[in-house]
Amino acid sequence: MHFESPIKRRKSRQIMVGNVPVGGDAPISVQSMTNTETTDVAATVGQIQRLQNAGADIVRVSVPSLEAAEAFGEIRKQVTVPLVADIHFDYRIALRVADLGVDCLRINPGNIGREKRILAVVEKARDLNIPIRIGVNAGSLEKDLQKKYGEPTPEALVESALRHVEILDNLNFHNFKVSVKASDVFMAVEAYRQLARQIEQPLHLGITEAGGLRAGTVKSAVGLGALLMDGIGDTLRISLAADPVEEVKVGWDLLKSLRLRSKGINFIACPSCSRQNFDVIKTMNELETRLEDITTPLDVAVIGCVVNGPGEAKEADIGLAGGTPNNLIYVDGEPNQKLGKENLVDDLEALIRAKAAAKAEQEKDLIARG
Repeated sequence: MHFESPIKRRKSRQIMVGNVPVGGDAPISVQSMTNTETTDVAATVGQIQRLQNAGADIVRVSVPSLEAAEAFGEIRKQVTVPLVADIHFDYRIALRVADLGVDCLRINPGNIGREKRILAVVEKARDLNIPIRIGVNAGSLEKDLQKKYGEPTPEALVESALRHVEILDNLNFHNFKVSVKASDVFMAVEAYRQLARQIEQPLHLGITEAGGLRAGTVKSAVGLGALLMDGIGDTLRISLAADPVEEVKVGWDLLKSLRLRSKGINFIACPSCSRQNFDVIKTMNELETRLEDITTPLDVAVIGCVVNGPGEAKEADIGLAGGTPNNLIYVDGEPNQKLGKENLVDDLEALIRAKAAAKAEQEKDLIARG
């Protein structure tokens, strides 16, 4: 049931963040950010590895001091995922992490002081082929823009972004991406739409300070979903007051729901009702936990009764339709076998793993054949 997405993406210039292409026809990449103390190298490396295992394409690390920059260098040696250094104001930190192997600099050129300092950072980035992310946030707009607009607005966000863009354009540096984040969904969406019409660089999407796991997920899905359906966006971060691994999971689920990326299992599950012939919620909770390690794209339907069960199960790679006295398993759209309730999760897990392994082998064969 892996249909191509009907979304027509905005054309943008492609840049490289390490070995990850961003923009152009590249897949939309999923990012997150560490929340450990960067100077705690072991803790930060551990968190980056967990993020990478969850599917993060790119990880951002805050580097607030030169001491943190030296720690960043040690972190860079121990992980393989592309790293973005988040830097504010001090151009010396940008120069140092550039020498230590950073894959992207998140630094607003207009905030790092005199023209000579800006030029030093840009020339270093140019020499080492390091892209820059201009990151505008509604909570930290320039004072003159706050005075001009009275409050954060989409127009204020875009004007701020274009100021930084102009600095890089004047230095003939085009290897950058831009974000215009706000915690207000309407403001962020409108700012991105306006900016998308005015520049060709890739856009980094996010609803900043979106909230906790549940509320932040909803706000991010509404805002970023609207932009992605417009074809806007080349990389994204879901900002949650939660374990950063959850940001990666939500990002992937969002892209999978729009058929923009495929990774791991896409579950189709009913919310359950009195018609269910097995405990759908318990079954789903166990399957999601047990099968997080599977990366092969697979559609799995788990439906509790015979009303919608057969129809959904036939459209999935593996489908379970509740029935009495036994539940019916479909494989590739055809009835395959019946399963009782006693070992339902164990039996279903085994079937899914076998199907995923077979599909992975098929994909390898296709790649080998060219």
